[in-house]
Order: sequence, then C-alpha cells, then structure tokens
Amino acid sequence: MHGLRASAVVLLTVVTTFLAPAPSVPAVAGPADPEPVSLVTLSVPDAAAMERLVASGADLTERVRPQADGSVRIDAVLTPSQLAALPAGVTRASGSVPQAARKATTATTQQDQIVVERAVWFRSRDGYFLSVEASSSAAQAATLTVTWQGRRGTTGQAEMIAYVDAGAYLGHQFSTPVPADDRPHRITVTSTGGGRAEARVGEWPDGERPDHTGRGYQKDFVTQYMPPAQLNERIKALHRQFPKLTDLIALPYRTNGYRRHAQALIGTPPGAAVVVTSTAYGSEGGNDLSVELVTPGTPDRPLQVTVNGKLITVSLATDGSGAPASTAAQVVAAVNAVPGISVRAALYRTDPGAGVMAPAPPVQLDDFLNAPADVSRAPATVLALRIGERRDGSRTGVLAYAQEHAREWVTPLVTIEAAERLLRNYARDRATRRLLERTDIFIVPTVNPDGANYSFYDFNSQRKNMTNHCPPQQSDPALRNTWGVDVNRNYAAGSLFDGYFGASANCQSGTYAGPGEHSEPESRNVIWLAQKYRNIKFAMNVHSYGGFFMWPPGAYKLDGRVTLPRPAQQELAYFLRSARTIEQAIAAERGTVIWPQQTGPVTDVLYSAAGNSADELWYDFGIYGWDFEVGADLWNPATRAWEGVGFQPPFEEGHAEAMEFAAGLISLIGIAADYRER
Repeated sequence: MHGLRASAVVLLTVVTTFLAPAPSVPAVAGPADPEPVSLVTLSVPDAAAMERLVASGADLTERVRPQADGSVRIDAVLTPSQLAALPAGVTRASGSVPQAARKATTATTQQDQIVVERAVWFRSRDGYFLSVEASSSAAQAATLTVTWQGRRGTTGQAEMIAYVDAGAYLGHQFSTPVPADDRPHRITVTSTGGGRAEARVGEWPDGERPDHTGRGYQKDFVTQYMPPAQLNERIKALHRQFPKLTDLIALPYRTNGYRRHAQALIGTPPGAAVVVTSTAYGSEGGNDLSVELVTPGTPDRPLQVTVNGKLITVSLATDGSGAPASTAAQVVAAVNAVPGISVRAALYRTDPGAGVMAPAPPVQLDDFLNAPADVSRAPATVLALRIGERRDGSRTGVLAYAQEHAREWVTPLVTIEAAERLLRNYARDRATRRLLERTDIFIVPTVNPDGANYSFYDFNSQRKNMTNHCPPQQSDPALRNTWGVDVNRNYAAGSLFDGYFGASANCQSGTYAGPGEHSEPESRNVIWLAQKYRNIKFAMNVHSYGGFFMWPPGAYKLDGRVTLPRPAQQELAYFLRSARTIEQAIAAERGTVIWPQQTGPVTDVLYSAAGNSADELWYDFGIYGWDFEVGADLWNPATRAWEGVGFQPPFEEGHAEAMEFAAGLISLIGIAADYRER
C-alpha cells in the first residue's frame, strides 16, 4: 500500500514578480472579461463525487490528501461561479475533521489483523520524521495508532488514517510524515479492533549515493524563470558552444501558436448579445476589425450588413415607429449570410437570441493576448537538445521533458540546469564524462510553449495548451481562460476514450483530453521521439508541485478501480530501487526528502490520470517512464506543519527546487548508464 498523501491545507500564493504582467483580469469581471480564479481546498466525500467534480470542469492540482473520515481533500483552481456550483457532495474544506466523524468508522466485531507494510524514518534539513503504512483486515472500520521508540529514549504517538480510493481500501497511513525528536528505531501499531503489530524502522530513501563529483564541478546555471523563447535560446546556445556533444532536434509537429481569433461581445447578456469572432487570427488582421450597430432612424427599414474596409456596420431593422426591431438571432443570421465576410457571429452561450439589439458604437475586435510584440504568435517548433558522445542510437537513451502544463514554471529550469551541468562538466569531471560516454540524452525544456507564453503574459494559472476545441456556445471572450487541451491527458494508453478515469470530455475542464487521442501536436511530438529513437529506455516527465516521484500504472477504470496492468514484480522493484537512488540525489542538494507515501505508481500515490504520457511510453514502447512533481512541501517549525510551495514560488524557492531535481535527473541518467537489456 502506497496511499495518497495527506498534508496541511496551505493555499497557494501565485508570485508573478519576474515576467508575468499585472493580471489582465479585473477584480470585478464584466460580460467580456474572464472571472478571476483562486486556489481553494475542496472536500470530496467519495469516488462518485470525485467523478462529478472532474466532469464539471474543475482544474485540479496534484496536491491530494485523504482524511480520517474517508473523504479526500484536493486543491483546485476555481472561479467564483465554479465555487457556487460545486457538484453534489463536494464542499469547500475548512478546519479538520471532527472527532465524532472519525469515531463513527471505528467499530469492529472481532480482532483484526494488522500488517505493517512500510515503516521508515528520514532526516531532512528540519530534523527527523517518521512515515508508516499499514493495513487492517477490518479495512477502514479500524482506527490505527502508531507508537514509536527512538534513540536516546525518545518516544511518540500518532494516529493513522484509512485511505479509500474509488471504493477500494488501500490501507492506513499518516496524513503526513510526523516529526520525531530523534531517529525512530521501532514502532508498534495498535487497532481499535484489537489488532497489534510491531516492526523495525528502516531508513528512507536509502538508495545508492550520488556519484562523487570532482573538485571544480560546476552547477547553478539558472537565474530566473524563463518563457519559451529564452528556454529555446539557452539550448541553442549550448548546441553552438558544444557542437561535438550535441544535436538540436526540431520536432515535426508545430503547435497552434500563441495566437487566437479576435473577438468582441456586442450588446448586453443575457438576452440581447452577439459574439463576433474574426476568421483570421488577431495577429493576422483580426485585431484591426471593428463592428458597430446603427439604426437608420426611419420606420420599417430592413436589417442590413455592410462592410467598409475594416469596419462592419449592422444597420438594425426598425418597426413602424422607427425603433430597433432586430433580435440577436436575426443579427447573427444576417452577419453570417454576407459572402466572404471576415467574421463569424454567434449567440451568447445558450441564449436563444430573442432579445432586441440596441445600437452600439464601433467596437474593435481583440485577441486579448498581452505578450510583447517580439513574442512570436506563429505556430511554434518544439526543440529537443540531444546530448552524448555517441548520438547514433548505440547508447541507452534518456528522455527528459517538461512543461506539459503551462503554469509549472520551475519544471523547464530542471532540464536546463541538468543540460548545463552535463555539458560544462564533461571536460573536468570524470563522473559526468562517463554519463556522456554511455548514454544518449534528449531534453525538451517546454513541451507546451503556447500555453507557457499564455501563462507568463496573460493568465498565470493556465494549465493547458491554446487550441480551442469548444463550440461557439463556450467560446465568448469571458471564457478564454478555460480553453485548451490538457496535454498530459491527450495520450493513447489508458485514455478517457478507452474508458479510464481522470480526464474530461468537457472542453472547459482543466483535464480536458481533447477530441481524440493525440489530437494535439504537443503529445504527438513526445511520442515521435519515442518512435524515432528506439534506444530511449528511460523517460522523466517533469511536473510540479507537491513532491512526488511516480511511475505506471497511471490510470484506472472507475467501476471496480481496475488499473492498467501493473508492471511485473521485478519491474516494480526496479522502478522503486531506481527511485530511491534518484531521491537520494535530490536529498543531497538541500535535504529535501520525497516522502515514501508519495513514491510509487501514480494510481497508488496520487489519483487516476487517464491518457498521461508516462503510461504510453511504458505500455507501448517499454520505456521506464517516471514523473517528477517538483516542489516538495516545506516544514514550518513554528507551526509544526508542512506547507505547499505552489506552481510559481518566489524564485529563491524555485531556484532551489531546480537545483535539487536537476540532481535527481542526472542521477536517472546515471541509472541509464548502468542499464543492461534484460
């Protein structure tokens, strides 16, 4: 059992001090303005409620915490409207679970059997901590308590919680690792059902120590958060400086581009409103168009639409008294009937369009994109930097790719820092030279450059890409922050389209899977690398935040919680053994330890993520596919609680995360250097 972790509820503060502008979303949103978002903690009582929450379009983060009453708390990025319309059973969390709620689940009729599945201690920069996982034959009906003894006569006690996911009992664990005064060496687990078990406490992660680096080893190469153009320039510069050790690969599928069609909302919703959208992208002429509604001022005139250069004039029909008489639906039909017109009109959302339109002065269409003019709007070519002495397919390949989710600003820095360390230490450090002699490394700093630009310059909570698959009813300007496809739900193994849970068919959902598998160029680019370079045997998908280290299976079918096939025991052991070594390298940087209950298969330690990339790499290509969730919680000694760091922490923290997870990525490359085909 490696259950979902629980943690202190800490609301994310998004920091935009580097490149993100002042928010373009006003505090009070008008009809054409997106609603502001905030990160809130939700209480989800059961699997059915979670299914409703995903289907509703909620943008869920990777911070998930089981509770003592069997519910789950999960952080979500939501608008006020979404908060007001939470699915049945889902509520905004506040405070801790009442004691009475816990006691209600503890009655048992006979002595239960307790199995301690893992008991480990770790030492971070903040002291000693204990993590225990156990299971009871009475399942969630039992309440388990852990008592421990440690060095120098130290003792402690803490209650465990039952974790039930999609109706399946996965065992008991601590909500978070608990602090201990010194190193624990023995535990006793007792149950309200009478069961009892004892175990020795091992060390975590207790993997192989990182390779010793020689004197003069260089690191610390990232100095700021970087948008896609800067990321690409960094790897181009490395290729220019180290041409004998690198290739620059232009991936074949160009993205949508940082661009949108220009729009205007004319009229007053609900009732009498029309959405006008340019047929050209805003950057290609759509932003130059204007639309006005006029009245001829004389009675019994017909509805007419004329085009004069970049100005579209809608002359409203009048009744016998000369008053406007054109409904919204009639205006839409008239505009769309003009041959060759440069816009399309649509009704506002689900409004039937029966309201009469009023005259309106010229309104200029806008694509609402705020990046500087030097940020390209054209379809983007995603770049990969290939590193190694022999880049001919004869060496074990390692793929590291980041920023499938646009708002995860730290993740590209992990890949850039690792690339810099590998190349700049090659000539001076024996351990680094060995890596480049024995491996073939592919680094993609940003899989989703369009979404990343949107996150930096327009809406820093953007998760998805910028391809809008929504119909007109869901495509007015106020909804522009909800468009896009979740790239890490768009792959072809264990997908939504195969019946797996954890992605949405709702085009406005944070986990929208797209109209079909591989509908997006971003996912096709990742799989193209796996198809073309068959020597790739290892892959690391770098995400944030929460401090997880995961691998397949990553999805299950909700009915019966049937997961994708679990790797064989030997393969699972290899995943775990490698993970402990990589986590040892992470901890060596500044003492950050990835928790044991957050190390394991995705379905065991997080949730079901239908259509994720690591699953396709593993099941279709035999590639050991891992996922980082960088940004582990920080221990606050004053409050004695774990606190989250968020997607875009102050750069001092983001820099530290990049340093430690770059060390972990290099450790993975070391594992690949020792790999032999079985």
